[in-house]
Amino acid sequence: MINWGTPARHVAKARLGLIPILPFVIPLTLAPLLVAWWWLPLMGMGHDRENLLFSYLMYIVIVRFMLLDLMLFYVSSKRSSIHFDLLHIVFLYLEITAVTLLFFALLYHLFGVFQMFDYNGMGMAKHLLAMQGHSFRVALYISVELFTTLGLGDWVPRTLNAMLAVSIEALLGFVQGGVFFAVLIYAHQNKPAQSG
Repeated sequence: MINWGTPARHVAKARLGLIPILPFVIPLTLAPLLVAWWWLPLMGMGHDRENLLFSYLMYIVIVRFMLLDLMLFYVSSKRSSIHFDLLHIVFLYLEITAVTLLFFALLYHLFGVFQMFDYNGMGMAKHLLAMQGHSFRVALYISVELFTTLGLGDWVPRTLNAMLAVSIEALLGFVQGGVFFAVLIYAHQNKPAQSG
């Protein structure tokens, strides 16, 4: 039987208990892409494929904000060794970043990076021909460019969902960078004064 009158401190302790397992859980956010890896060749091109891509974009937005919420909760509720906490936060941040980059790169690769984006760089025909066999590397490059908000002067989104993916990844990168610096500032302001 569920006790709906659980005090808030028990809920806080339960959420804190999740923090040590986060480094093992975060890579599991890539698991839904295994379904796409199997299912996409069976779907062919069409409306269902676009809907699946859209659902993956919504999925990563929700998961990313949940992970950042847990990271912020961890920072605001833990007061022990600030150096260990900062190190833990930096590694969680790096892991969330790596998994997000990989998620979008795999998404672009699975849904056809050359169908989602047009190459607009110098020596277009020659470079595009050289890149045709390296779609995952191209997808990873696009993902890094978008997440770091450096922009894509040489790649232009072709479809509506590609435009949405570009916007979402850039927004997630921008928000995550802001949250990371806010966490560092918060941790620095709240570190215990050292006795001399």
